[in-house]
Parts: sequence; C-alpha cells; structure tokens
Amino acid sequence: MKREAMRGVLVTGVDTPVGELLVRSLLADDAIGQVLAVGSRPPEDALPFSHAGRLTYIQLDLLKERRVKDLLFGPARDLGVEVVVHTALTTEARAEGRKVHALNVDATRSLLQLCERHPTIHRFVLRSHAEVYEVQADLPVLIAEDHPLNLSQNAPQFVRDRVEADLHACVQMGLSKLKIVVMRCAEVLAPGTGSQLYDYLESPICFRPMGFDPMLNVLSLKDVVRALEFATRAAEQGVYNIPGADTIPLSEAINKWGRLSIPVPGSWMTPLYRWRRRLRGHDFSYGMNRKRFHYSGVLDGTRARDVLGYVPEHPVDWPA
Repeated sequence: MKREAMRGVLVTGVDTPVGELLVRSLLADDAIGQVLAVGSRPPEDALPFSHAGRLTYIQLDLLKERRVKDLLFGPARDLGVEVVVHTALTTEARAEGRKVHALNVDATRSLLQLCERHPTIHRFVLRSHAEVYEVQADLPVLIAEDHPLNLSQNAPQFVRDRVEADLHACVQMGLSKLKIVVMRCAEVLAPGTGSQLYDYLESPICFRPMGFDPMLNVLSLKDVVRALEFATRAAEQGVYNIPGADTIPLSEAINKWGRLSIPVPGSWMTPLYRWRRRLRGHDFSYGMNRKRFHYSGVLDGTRARDVLGYVPEHPVDWPA
C-alpha cells in the first residue's frame, strides 16, 4: 500500500540515538518531503550524514522560547512541516534542578503551545516513557494506558518531570486543534538512551534483591523508531503503550548480557550501588529502580497494535 505523502516532519532531540535513527528512517521514506532536525550540537558535530537537500539541521536551545518561535514560524513553515516529533528530554537520571525541569517540562509545554498556532503543523507526537507508571505489588502486572501514574512527590525528578510533561500533553487532547499522540515507550536497552537497565548491566557483576525476579519488557532502537514513524502517519490521537519484543525475568536479562547475577539482601542494594556510582561514575540508581526490581510491570500494547498498527518485531541484540 502506498503511503500518503507528507510535506515535512520536525524532529527534536536528534543528538540521541533515538532521534538520529528516526531522522535516518524518515529520510529513507520517499513519502516524506523534508526532515527538519533540531539538536543542541553545532552542525559540524551533529548528524554525520546528509540526504540530497531533504535534510535541514538547526542547532537550537529549546529553553529559548523566542528562538523556538523563530524556528517554527521560519524554517518549519517554509519547509511545510506538518508533524512535530518531540523526543528531547534529559537522559541522565541524576540530572536535577530548575534547568532540567525547564527542558523536560517547560520546553515541551512551550513547543506544544506554539504548534497550536502554527499554519501548517497539525500533529504533535510526544515520546513519553514507561517510567510514568506506578509499579507495586497490588497493581496489575500488565500495564494498560489507564494504569495509575507515579504521582508521588518523593519520586526522583527524572520520573516527576516525565509524568508532568506526559500529563500536560494528555490534558491538551481535545482542547487543541492539533492531533496529539503520547507514546509511552518501554525502556530502550541501548547506550545513550538514558536506560537505567543498560547502565546496570554494564557491570561485570549484577547484584539483585534476594527472593525477587521481576518480569521486564525492553525495547530495541529499531522498534521505538518504527513506533514513532507509525505515530507520524496515523489519523488518530491518543495515548499508546509501546512495548518491546523482549519480556524476560531480570535474572535472564543479566545472563543474556553475559554478566554474573548475584542475589543479595535487599538492604544491601542501595549502599552497593551508591559505592559503584561514586567509584566508577555510573548513572544507575537503585533507589529509582527499587520497585521495578521487586515487582513486575509489562506494557500492554493492544491499543498501539489496533490503532497504529505497531507490533514489536525487533528483539534486543543480546551480547550473550
């Protein structure tokens, strides 16, 4: 079936593996006219490729609302951008403070508001995250889109910001002329994606809480990009869970990564990984992952399958 032609797509966060691969994939689709890529790096350090004039890269600080407005009502309008795919959120779990919140939440809100006034943009896709969901013993293991969100003020800023940005986009559905799509993606198990599990598995020895072996679902880079592409073309708006092809116990993930799994008392986990972070500078925080290392939580992708046509096809490339 021939895909409907689209004049232009704007992608933010192209400094990350997800953003860069999405740009490459969009350029490979002849039905996409122009791709406007937005990142924080200088042009000479940004996307290491070009594509016959169909790719425009612009270095931009999303915290500067005036420059964002100039981008949208200048190059984006001139290129006929119809869809915005927003992927630019902080990937470092330990990043905190007002500037981090401004990038994760304020920039998302501002970009959405500007798109609502734009003459050519009619669709806004937000790459959200499975971390927005609450995971605990008395909640279902299979997580649908109406599953409770983690609204705790004691949650790390990494989680709180994602919940706030997600909820703002959800509230605008039906109130805006835009078709808004929120893609709650499973954890992308790849470097440079902000994956806590990837950082955890980088240690030769992986400690896990004794007596627990929760089920995890992880997403490959190829599948998260496929899902975002499907969202750019779909006619419907809404919230969609995006699961990956791999649903396995934590112990099996450790084995498939070629690491040694050692169960330890749960009270040991926080100090062990605090020392690891201090000695080696890793980003993994056991406090942030305590619940998911005790209780299973797997995204239900039924809505994404039925409405967007997305079904995970590409498992993670496990080293072992």
